[in-house]
Amino acid sequence: MGISKAAFLFLFLLSSVKGDILDDYIRTDGIWILTQNKQFYKTNNEKECAEKCEAEGNFNCRAFLFTRKKLQCLTLAENAKMTVTFNSTDAVLFEKKIYLLQCKKGIGKDYRGTEAKTQRGIPCQMWAEKTPHRPNYTPEKHPKAGLDRNYCRNPDGDENGPWCYTTDPATRFDYCNIPECDNQVMHTGEAPRVECMRCNGEDYHGEVSRTESGLACQRWDAQEPHMHGFTLKHFPEKDLKMNYCRNPDGELRPWCFTTSPTKRWEYCNIPHCTSPPRVSGPGSQCLSGKGEGYRGRIATTESGNACQHWNTQFPHKHGWIPDRYPCKGLEKNYCRNPDGEKRPWCYTTTSSVRWEYCAIPHCDEREHVIVDVPMKVPLVEECYRGKGQSYRGTTSITASGKKCQAWNSMFPHKHEKTPDRFPNADLRDNYCRNPDGDSSPWCFTTDPSVTWEYCSLKRCDDHTQEHISNDSPATMARNVGLTTPNIPDCINGNGKDYRGTVAKTARGRTCQEWSSQKPHSHKHFTPMTHPRAGLDKNYCRNPDGDVNGVWCFTTDPEKKWEYCEIPRCSSSKNECGKVLVRSERVCEQYSMCNAPPGSWPWHVSLRTSTNEHHCAGTLIHPQWVLTAARCLQESTEPSSYRVFLGIQSLNTAEPSLQIQSVQKVLKEPSGADIALMKLNSPVTVTDRVKPVCLPEASLMVERNAVCFLTAWGKTRGTDTDNRLKDVEFPVLENKICNLPQFLNGSVRNHEFCGGFTFGSIDNCEAEAGGPLVCQDKDRFVQYGVTSWGLDCTQPSKPVFVQIPHFVSWIKNAMVSH
Repeated sequence: MGISKAAFLFLFLLSSVKGDILDDYIRTDGIWILTQNKQFYKTNNEKECAEKCEAEGNFNCRAFLFTRKKLQCLTLAENAKMTVTFNSTDAVLFEKKIYLLQCKKGIGKDYRGTEAKTQRGIPCQMWAEKTPHRPNYTPEKHPKAGLDRNYCRNPDGDENGPWCYTTDPATRFDYCNIPECDNQVMHTGEAPRVECMRCNGEDYHGEVSRTESGLACQRWDAQEPHMHGFTLKHFPEKDLKMNYCRNPDGELRPWCFTTSPTKRWEYCNIPHCTSPPRVSGPGSQCLSGKGEGYRGRIATTESGNACQHWNTQFPHKHGWIPDRYPCKGLEKNYCRNPDGEKRPWCYTTTSSVRWEYCAIPHCDEREHVIVDVPMKVPLVEECYRGKGQSYRGTTSITASGKKCQAWNSMFPHKHEKTPDRFPNADLRDNYCRNPDGDSSPWCFTTDPSVTWEYCSLKRCDDHTQEHISNDSPATMARNVGLTTPNIPDCINGNGKDYRGTVAKTARGRTCQEWSSQKPHSHKHFTPMTHPRAGLDKNYCRNPDGDVNGVWCFTTDPEKKWEYCEIPRCSSSKNECGKVLVRSERVCEQYSMCNAPPGSWPWHVSLRTSTNEHHCAGTLIHPQWVLTAARCLQESTEPSSYRVFLGIQSLNTAEPSLQIQSVQKVLKEPSGADIALMKLNSPVTVTDRVKPVCLPEASLMVERNAVCFLTAWGKTRGTDTDNRLKDVEFPVLENKICNLPQFLNGSVRNHEFCGGFTFGSIDNCEAEAGGPLVCQDKDRFVQYGVTSWGLDCTQPSKPVFVQIPHFVSWIKNAMVSH
């Protein structure tokens, strides 16, 4: 059956001669497909049914089913590539060949494949939609052009081939990267496609879905039997469709997770193409994005160490052998990024330093060290509405007067808020924007000492944005410009409702009266423009809902405005995983060092009844702590433990310290190294004591997520105060953890490891029961509980218990106890 299909398609590619109407279809006997979008007709034979399919006006007919006994004809909007098939002895399936091809002939006017992103990876806009671009070519105007969904098409016969309107407001349309139908004969059914891969198969988009040993592949959007982070959400550009073999992480060749619970993953058997690869450009001579296309000749690291040649194994043995990775540009000892690291790197010729990043000039740096994007001073004063996610102005100055860094630049600050990752956020030039749903537009700054700041923008005078209920007496008092006399000087949340009388900034500057225009003139945030914001006298307020809290204009002519330092109310219940400020680390990126005060308010010290520090834990709810089950081996009696919260040092009494006794101890019933402790009473949530967020069930974090390991530095280094330490810590996929050269199969399905597969982290030791947290926009989510292999100076260590695997148990336990 498969051979006849391939033969049919091969003849279709070689010849354009029209014959019988059924010549445009592939026939498969004994198959039925499940689809909701279909039409029933009564016909005498297959040809009449094909004519119904050709004339179908309700949808694009991709296939039809004909039953020989009942002479019944079903025209179908889907084919076997798109839905489930069943055996049916009386049915015959006819699929249009044109919809089975994922390649193009000539300019691709007849291309009907399912590619839905441009050559630059931007998702296509639906042909029937009118935003962000109003299309000239629509399904109504061109019903025969195959303009369904957002698939690449060529309705106007463009000589450059199939294209689409894009979802990027700044790019109306772009061409798609559709391969030529030279040696690609494609079909459905059980037989493999005649297809091949180039390089290491990173660009392989075929439909092989079995491993080299014959195991069926697990769907990429499934988390059973193997939980993983390779999802379409995390890797939108890697074409992770169905259960097709892919190479999203730069392996030797395409692979997949298997449907066998005992075999996590395996390579797929896909032959190399025999025809020569397309001739590409010489490669970039400067840094763009992560620098994976960098082909320059810099051969020294950023600290001045010479690079080791890629084809040698001295002084450092490694697996990046040029013959194995022919398209990674591993020439001589030039800096490269073959594995999707944050920027190009190399092994060094210094035996004590295995690898280092290289200092590659950014493509936008040109002649200057800092990206030379002009400072945009708006001709008129600009403002934003809501959170400013729709702001599209040209302000490029921060609130303190700093120039904004270009969004596509990685200098002086490396980041992930790039135009390709946020195609709908209009990240052009260095204009202030709000791509991540923060409280107002912001930007990275060109000041190396200040990563980011909110922009010099104020909220528009939009009374609909500030409408609040008039039900409460306090609200009525605010509406007539009065202050409530007995409100304490503390804030809840971001302090937008604060009506106290503090009138000095955190640095001691006196506040300017809101109704005054001296020394600082301002059109927004006056008692007239914001009558409900409590802008009385010169008291600190938060009329624009600034996430960092209350502020005021100052009476210092050199400082327009500053935040005020007001304590939080003890009854405040803040959102999980959020910290008050984004603290900058003061030591190297991949070194373990003292954590900034208040940066990890969920990290707790689990102690014995004699106050001896025993393990770490994480506050996940005001009355619940998550830790490792191994921390409870000596005793499961609640009275054996106490929990210390809100401290930066194990040995120092701090004003923020809270001590809790334990009411219940619950170990995970299947024996996993994870446990819950219920506190005798809820903690008082403050800036220094706050729960972390839990992840979604059965969804692991992606490999490139920004994650942090925290631990009490009690066994390494020279510190005598045992301060809380942190380090940025990569998450590794289990197929890497379990390689023979690393942990050799000892990491179980409900666990994962972290760290590096090359290089090391200085002065690093993890601690049982401690958290691994990952950043998700403006909050942190805990994905791992530290379990074993605590020496994190070693590759692929430590090993964590996967919290997504146990989220249901955690939540059910907290509800039932």
